[in-house]
Amino acid sequence: MPQFNYKARRRSGELVEGLLEVADRPAALAQIERLGLFPVAVEVVKGAAVASANSSAGASRSVSDMLPPSLRVYLQRQRKPKLQELATYTTQLANLLKSGMPLTVALNSMTHLETKGIPASVSRELRQEVMEGRGLSDAMAKQPVVFSDLYINMVRAGESSGSLVEVLRRMATHFNQFAEVQAKFKSALIYPAFVCVVGICIVAFFMFFMLPRFMAMFTGFTVALPLPTRMLMGFSNMVTNPWFWSILIPCLLAVVVLFFRFRATPHGKIKMDEWKMKAPIVGKVVKLNLFAQFARTLSTLLHNGVPVLTALKITEQIIPNIIMKEAIAKTRQAVTDGKSLAQPLAQGKVFPQLMVDLVRIGEETGDVPGALASVADTYEGELQIGLRAMTNLIEPMLIVVMSLGVGFLLISILLPMFNLISAISAGGGGR
Repeated sequence: MPQFNYKARRRSGELVEGLLEVADRPAALAQIERLGLFPVAVEVVKGAAVASANSSAGASRSVSDMLPPSLRVYLQRQRKPKLQELATYTTQLANLLKSGMPLTVALNSMTHLETKGIPASVSRELRQEVMEGRGLSDAMAKQPVVFSDLYINMVRAGESSGSLVEVLRRMATHFNQFAEVQAKFKSALIYPAFVCVVGICIVAFFMFFMLPRFMAMFTGFTVALPLPTRMLMGFSNMVTNPWFWSILIPCLLAVVVLFFRFRATPHGKIKMDEWKMKAPIVGKVVKLNLFAQFARTLSTLLHNGVPVLTALKITEQIIPNIIMKEAIAKTRQAVTDGKSLAQPLAQGKVFPQLMVDLVRIGEETGDVPGALASVADTYEGELQIGLRAMTNLIEPMLIVVMSLGVGFLLISILLPMFNLISAISAGGGGR
């Protein structure tokens, strides 16, 4: 069994040293805490570690050790947590610290709490870093997949000001607000997407299966088929021909490849972001979401004591739109040169006049974070209205399109049936 040398402090602050013989490092840390000590450093005795490793070689290989290296790396890869998952984790940590727990004890408790999307190993590594004397923000900086620059800098500001609990709670509120906006944006698109998928499936089923069988009824009759029916039959014959797909699929693949290559270029990224902001129906919603995200993020950072230049840089990294990124970068450069925040925001001609005016008022009153929070509240409210308006506009458009499609199918089927019945009744449609 390996041995560990440890250094720890008593509640009085006295430094003590000792030697433990336990199974692993977590067991050593648990034993030190049971002794009523606060661990400072825990190091394995090298000779004991080598002996323990040699004695257990071959017999203690886990299932993951027997996997191919590439597969093992893939399985161990940490995914980026969702905003709601990060909000839950932050709230739990804030509540533990609010109850009076020391940071190391709170992080140890976090390893036992169920937090979807953030494994217990993250809290375990944070606790180890903190026990070795590093700050929580520095420990989080070693977990870039889980904790963003926004998170790290806000925690650092909370550590500097002694208000870590309050900062964590504000961050949890911040993440919850953004998660709610994202959920509303996605839910507004679910119904239109569902209707489109169902409509395409119905048309495909009719074209490939129903129409050929139905048209076989008219074989052998001298009745002329009407134009809508001939058009539908021609289209059906075309899409059921293997040559059509042998030409269409490569063309579609070429278009998709060219599109993604264009979008990957700097010019393509700018054009795509311009189109998103100017697109009919959805363009207004996209802009409202970007304005709200910019104002809310910058307000949260400034409110928690992050310097304005650092806050602008972090906000620039978070905003997904390149046009707005460039405007924020120019604003940051202007602020570096000594200008106020409102002036470069107005010169960029990207941000709305309402935001510029409120920021200018905030600078005059000395409450820029509060002014930005008001801007965020305004645009988040307008965003909800815009999402409802977009949904209310898209739904009737889809109904009209689906009605026209179904009506064309019905006319194409019913007209030849009426002609056939009339011909048979007149005695001129026999076989």
